[in-house]
Amino acid sequence: MIASGETERRALPFLVRHLRDQDVVAEDVRIPPRNRALDVEMAARLIKAAWYENLGAPPDKFVVVVDVDRAEPAEALESMRTRLPVRVPGIDADVLYAYAQAHLEAWYFADVENLRERIGRAPGNVDTSKPDEIDNPKLHLTHLLAERIYTARVSAEIAEALDAATIARRSPSFRNFVEAVRNGSGGDRLQPGGAKLTAVGGGPPGPGS
Repeated sequence: MIASGETERRALPFLVRHLRDQDVVAEDVRIPPRNRALDVEMAARLIKAAWYENLGAPPDKFVVVVDVDRAEPAEALESMRTRLPVRVPGIDADVLYAYAQAHLEAWYFADVENLRERIGRAPGNVDTSKPDEIDNPKLHLTHLLAERIYTARVSAEIAEALDAATIARRSPSFRNFVEAVRNGSGGDRLQPGGAKLTAVGGGPPGPGS
């Protein structure tokens, strides 16, 4: 996967671990170095690195996971869809796109029961039946943690405690993400050929991550 930061790198693999039963594995999560932004050029660099470092068993698929904040997902992803494929010539793999509406943390509120048990507090004044509409879910989660500092490691611990099926029932953006990883829906073919799997965006940190 290709994702925007350390929080996604640590947390996303836990959110797709249920797909192992369907022989779908997020083998590696790549993120920009030194907290740089995940733009089209950076996504291309990360895809190329993942591809050419694994020529013996290259990935079948790349899933680019983008935080779209409050923008319309189609608009936020349009730049990636139109500009990324031409920047990765010679790579025989699918490139797919998924998004987290607002922030990754919005998905956590979808499984409010397990979230409450993990952090030991009620979710507060938010509508957990519509997690994608929560305003600034990362800030809200940070406040709920109180004296405990919210870090990428804490985020991964929370993600590990959550149930993906529950999140999928309540979050359209999470369903989109899972479908991209599982079935390759909504993607573009980079070059003709067969397909395998790698994701840009999430999974437990892999070798060389």
